[in-house]
Amino acid sequence: MPRAKTKVWTIIVGGGSGQRFGRPKQYEKLDDLRVIDHARRTADAASDGVVLVVPADDVAREGGVAGGATRSESVRAGLAALPADVDVVCVHDAARPLASLELFERVIDAVLAGADAAVPGVPLADTIKVIDAAGLAPGDIEGARGVVVDTPDRSTLVAVQTPQAFRADRLQAAHASGGEATDDAALIESVGGRVVVVDGEATNRKITTPDDLDWTRDQLGRRSS
Repeated sequence: MPRAKTKVWTIIVGGGSGQRFGRPKQYEKLDDLRVIDHARRTADAASDGVVLVVPADDVAREGGVAGGATRSESVRAGLAALPADVDVVCVHDAARPLASLELFERVIDAVLAGADAAVPGVPLADTIKVIDAAGLAPGDIEGARGVVVDTPDRSTLVAVQTPQAFRADRLQAAHASGGEATDDAALIESVGGRVVVVDGEATNRKITTPDDLDWTRDQLGRRSS
């Protein structure tokens, strides 16, 4: 499908209460804008339209739609607000304010090239262990969380980011069952869809703790210096 004839919309998921952060992190200030404003500014440049998903109490102020109790419910609320003729849907976390326009374009282009979904991924720096908590008997080894059952080949693993791009009809169909997942690509995988990985960005860090916010402010300061 030619890019010029493709209608792309982005759902920005910012409906969380920020329990781990201590307050709604999407409204924290980064220079002259808030976290969610940075995310939206890039999405606006990459898309024909944007749907903001925010806490119900903030809908009137932010001009968005109310999120649900889970991330998947929030995405479904965003999907319900899209125009009927959308071809490609990007789903992006409001808590990733430094995602670049080029990253949006990479995932969109991969879907236009034939994928059902495209996600950004970055290599893992650490070795990953698969553990089984059931392998420990009560009182077995103090402080142990589980027994190692596998060590995956790190070269086959990536840490996944957003924005993620999807064929609109495949994403809507994947969500129709009301399933839950930590990212939307997992729902596409569960129905047999083809998900590809494109290069992510080391600076596309998700703000989860106050330290992440400090790191993001430092990155913006370096860009402006």
